[in-house]
Amino acid sequence: MTYYSVLDVTPTSEDWIPDYLPAANARVAAHGGRYIARTASHEQVEGSPQEAGLRIIIEWPSKDAAEAFMADDEYAPHLAERSKGSVSHHYLIAGKDDLA
Repeated sequence: MTYYSVLDVTPTSEDWIPDYLPAANARVAAHGGRYIARTASHEQVEGSPQEAGLRIIIEWPSKDAAEAFMADDEYAPHLAERSKGSVSHHYLIAGKDDLA
């Protein structure tokens, strides 16, 4: 089953970004993921206002692939730097409709 990572990332420092992007790109691809959207161009149309610099959506071939990415030893130092240099939330969402 397809899974999606949905992230909101608000950098508090930009020091981590130049090293993070090529590493994240490579590790996402290595685990079969692909970026659907990575953008600061977003508009909130419902709910209480929430700040986020970036909205990111990654499509994964499976939950295992997404979890393997997050546990990847090569990705770990870059995740640690992103975590120190941003306020981030990451949601893993199954590609299914429970209400259909």
